[in-house]
Amino acid sequence: MIHKPPIDELAEKVGSKYALCVVTSKRARQLMEQAANQGLTTLPNNEKPLSTAAQEIYGGKLIATND
Repeated sequence: MIHKPPIDELAEKVGSKYALCVVTSKRARQLMEQAANQGLTTLPNNEKPLSTAAQEIYGGKLIATND
């Protein structure tokens, strides 16, 4: 479960909690695929992919679009 940043603040950034779920899960999968392509089984610093995706959304590095 994501505690930092707060889920309500993340949901505001992407529009809804449903959109937050979709965006973070897709990004987490991308992060795991990138790690696997580099021969890694985990992300650097043992970070969880879902937490990394949430931090990217909160920091403005990842922006949700309606595509």
